[in-house]
Amino acid sequence: MEKLADRFLRYVSIDTQSCEESPAQPSAAKELVLLTLLKDELKEMGIEATLDEFGYVMATVPSNLGKDAPKIGFIAHVDTAPDASGADIKPQIIPDYDGSDIALKGVDGLFLKPSEFPELLSHKGETLITTDGTTLLGADDKAGVAEIMNAVQYMVEHPEFKHGEIKIGFTPDEEIGRGVVKFDVKKFGADYAYTMDGGEVGELEFENFNAASASIHIQGRNVHPGYAKGKMLNAIRIGMELNSLLPVEQKPEYTEGYDGFFHIIGFNGSVEEADFSYIIRDHDMDKYEEKKKEMQRCVSIINAKYGEGTASVTIKHQYYNMRKQVEPHYHIVEKAVKAMEMEGIKARIQPIRGGTDGANLSFMGLPCPNIFAGGLNFHGKMEFVPIESMEKASKVILNIISLFAE
Repeated sequence: MEKLADRFLRYVSIDTQSCEESPAQPSAAKELVLLTLLKDELKEMGIEATLDEFGYVMATVPSNLGKDAPKIGFIAHVDTAPDASGADIKPQIIPDYDGSDIALKGVDGLFLKPSEFPELLSHKGETLITTDGTTLLGADDKAGVAEIMNAVQYMVEHPEFKHGEIKIGFTPDEEIGRGVVKFDVKKFGADYAYTMDGGEVGELEFENFNAASASIHIQGRNVHPGYAKGKMLNAIRIGMELNSLLPVEQKPEYTEGYDGFFHIIGFNGSVEEADFSYIIRDHDMDKYEEKKKEMQRCVSIINAKYGEGTASVTIKHQYYNMRKQVEPHYHIVEKAVKAMEMEGIKARIQPIRGGTDGANLSFMGLPCPNIFAGGLNFHGKMEFVPIESMEKASKVILNIISLFAE
């Protein structure tokens, strides 16, 4: 078998950053490079696989049981986040990590430090893959992609391993909230599925944020600053004022667990006009709806002060908390817990402080919890993944498959 780490490194060498501004599906044509590669690799293994016009790879590993069993799916997304570059990634391999600071050699003076990221110390003695400090790594979610492909290869090369019909899915555009908008659940054909899109070893999640995006436009009025008194409306300053009206304690850096937040993710503007981009998150539906109303209230305050039409907001729903869709099928969570225990891993069931394709899939009729893929510090230059964590995740996939075969 190709080593799992080598497979992962091949996949992260392909730039698959999705683009929120693009209306296309997938949002960036370069995502199709990896999706096509995955389809071809599956076919080379002798697995029936397709890639449709929307960028969805679907494949079926036939059952070798000779009896009925649930059809189980495993899903991962190929795109990387718009937050940081995913082009020309130069991974660093750190064998037998000793717990010290790791120099990210693409940027002078930049280090991945246990003092700032204490989770590093949980992986002393392991082999880490980091960035060089100039890009993200892409473990979100190419670690999940590699783990699934590794499990498929194992099944192909070990016909004695008993399994039911296994469904494989790879998707684009998860990072911009459009990963499964056109995913055909009926065509996929699974009874239950798991996304391999979590973080640290042991993570198991079946509840996530309710999520929306908010785009705020500020229309200012530019006047020569020497003669601006009583006339100028500085769109940048007004937008900053609006941002200050949002609850300070509900920013991501002050929240954890079930806390929701408002998160400003982008700004572009001048004195004449400015645009501010936010995401809104909360696990609780009532609090989620209240946050959307709070955003509207802040816009109304600005308009009351500076004139109607100064500020406008467009709020778009992205996904809902999947908990109520998964709980009626809780045995699929229990199977994942057991699969981890078989590898000596204690499952940590916790809410996702984010979202996965599984959230929308669960509301589309495919109950779909999320399992760890091993990567940490997603979406930025401090991202890393231990090879041992990826190996454990791939074994958990196989354990789930064997449990359903029983």
